[in-house]
Amino acid sequence: MISAATPDVVTATARLRALLGDRLHEPGDPAYFTTTTLWNGAVQRTPALVAHCRDAGEVADAVRVAAQCHLPLSVRSGGHDWAGRALRDGGLVLDLTGLRAVRVDPDAATVTIGGGVTAAGLLAATRPYDLVVPTGVVGAVGMAGLSLAGGYGPLCGRFGLTLDSLLGAEVVLADGRRVTADPRHDAELYWALRGGGGNVGLVTELRFRAHRLPGVLAGMIMFALAEAPAVLRGYGALIAEAPNELTVMTGFLPGPAGEPVIFVCPFYSGPDLDAGLPWMDRLRALGTPLVDQIAPLPYADALRMFDGGMVDGNHYLLRTRWLPALTDSAADVLVDAARQVSSPFSALAVHHFHGAATRVRLADTAFGLRTDHLLTEIIAVWAPGDQARPHREWAEHTSAALAPHALPGGYPNLLAPEETDRVRLAYGANWPRLRRAKHRYDPRELLTAVPTLPRSAR
Repeated sequence: MISAATPDVVTATARLRALLGDRLHEPGDPAYFTTTTLWNGAVQRTPALVAHCRDAGEVADAVRVAAQCHLPLSVRSGGHDWAGRALRDGGLVLDLTGLRAVRVDPDAATVTIGGGVTAAGLLAATRPYDLVVPTGVVGAVGMAGLSLAGGYGPLCGRFGLTLDSLLGAEVVLADGRRVTADPRHDAELYWALRGGGGNVGLVTELRFRAHRLPGVLAGMIMFALAEAPAVLRGYGALIAEAPNELTVMTGFLPGPAGEPVIFVCPFYSGPDLDAGLPWMDRLRALGTPLVDQIAPLPYADALRMFDGGMVDGNHYLLRTRWLPALTDSAADVLVDAARQVSSPFSALAVHHFHGAATRVRLADTAFGLRTDHLLTEIIAVWAPGDQARPHREWAEHTSAALAPHALPGGYPNLLAPEETDRVRLAYGANWPRLRRAKHRYDPRELLTAVPTLPRSAR
């Protein structure tokens, strides 16, 4: 006899098979391996079942089966979360990759997408209308996961985080109800979705405000590692003066021979791209460029410069710190980390948060930091079969060295599963409200995949 706490996989399998047919995948099925393989090859988990859903009705039915059969749930959308939250050992994975519809309303300047749409898929649909939605820097990332936790990206200064353009969402709650979350319908759920992560409900559709943007002045400038201290000092001074239309990443990437080089990656999104040219000249003057590839481009084309950087199937470990500014001491930590990098595939990225993203009141969304800052992303990468230890140690050492220069908390999308204390700090004053929302919408914690997002019990 199965107790209330014991997952009833047999019954769940029978019910879901009747609902989905061959779109229910079990271990041993050919499609099971594909649907449980994520971008990060280091993630190795064995869900009991994977449900490939085609619409919100099927998602709601699958959620009800999971609740009745006591199966924990997780959601696969873009499959790009490095920590593997899309997969739960012994649980039911709701695969939303089939929800790929995109509807553009050019007159209203809105775009509505399914829960499985990637950034590249959205931008391909809006491109004929010269419309964009703020995205991250990688086109393969799912828009749902990006939006629900934040969405740093190249248009941050002009249009804010990705979540700041979210007008509403269709959500399946943990009890299987389908609801609308927007300012007029369940405003508390709408608040929690914007920055609180995905564990208050399963988002099957998102509606965004789109912004007119025919093109950007963007590209990559790279300098030798020896010039890194001067480049970072100049970068810190430049972004302190940058207008909203200019958002600039920096960091370290592997060079042509695998050696680290420092880069600056500007995106100027003003209506007159020529007004961005003096800023490009200032960036070039930070050192002697090894690579200088700046040009006016459609936004979607500019994002493609990052497509080859993070290869599917490699092993990844990420760490993150929020820096209030790029002080000389913090810059020294980054340069030392680049010099000591353990893998020719690893990278460091510094994302620029300013402008429009800072003009949203802290209490208006669940996102926990609205002052000017820099998001530092420490990306340890190694090939399958390599020993993980030196790469993990490099990432941990770099994160620890940045800690004295950092703000509390960190970007929840990049925090590790074990960093529960930092998650609470990341939400700051919004934490108690977010915890209450979690208890309200998912009191049984059916949707809590890993302890990096708020749980009602804490």
